[in-house]
Amino acid sequence: MASHDSHTGRLPGVFMNPGTSSFTEFLGSYAPDLLPGRRMSNLAGGTPGNVEIPHATTIVAVTFPGGVVMAGDRRATAGNMIAQRDVEKVFRADEFSAVAIAGTAGIGMEIVRLFQVEIEHYEKMEGRTLSLEGKANRLATMIRGNLGMAMQGLVAVPLFAGYDTDRGVGRIFSYDPAGGRYEEQDFHSIGSGSVFARGALKKLWRPDLDASDAALVCVQALYDAADDDSATGGPDLIRRIYPVVATVTGDGYRRLAEEEIADLAQTVVDGRHDSPGGPTAPLR
Repeated sequence: MASHDSHTGRLPGVFMNPGTSSFTEFLGSYAPDLLPGRRMSNLAGGTPGNVEIPHATTIVAVTFPGGVVMAGDRRATAGNMIAQRDVEKVFRADEFSAVAIAGTAGIGMEIVRLFQVEIEHYEKMEGRTLSLEGKANRLATMIRGNLGMAMQGLVAVPLFAGYDTDRGVGRIFSYDPAGGRYEEQDFHSIGSGSVFARGALKKLWRPDLDASDAALVCVQALYDAADDDSATGGPDLIRRIYPVVATVTGDGYRRLAEEEIADLAQTVVDGRHDSPGGPTAPLR
């Protein structure tokens, strides 16, 4: 994007006018072709129909008293092929929130980067942080802007979670391809393995989980998803490729260190030797 007038060396007038607190709206008015949906639309116009585009797969999120845990597997697929074994799908949105993507990887990554700038831009323009619900609404608007590409099959759907500093709780928000926003209770999953992951979450989630147990529940759910969904990758102990796991609490966003996630993955794998179907919930 040209940031100055090539003849005068000055910034264009649009940069000097009082602007909106939404960076997406600013970009849409100044350089709409740089928005994720428009960029991919331009690329798609010259792309053969038989090209397989990488897709990100399964994401899970679990609340616990004092925060929320979000985790994602590392596999990206292109058709029936593994496109990448160590792609990252869980990202820091800001100090008190995390965002992850499933679906068309290229569009999803663009939306995540734009969302991160959107939040930062708002804080700079308004001089205060956006509420967690406000962030969720901004993300819904951005997803709605990709509706044209979604109708062509290039769907990217996020999962958003964070710590609500006003309420003192962790919250989870899911979306549909048209930008519909829904608040989920206790836990949620998206992606190709979400049905299997959600079954595991349903039996393992408890209202009294602590942060470490919630992270273990997430890894168990991703393992179950990988067990039944070929597009979801399980822990790869040989290559040392593990899920990305992040917590968001009143202390902020924290991505678990590789050593911590390795220990969780090893615990899950060891347990499956004795119980291949994973842990079961008590009936009473």
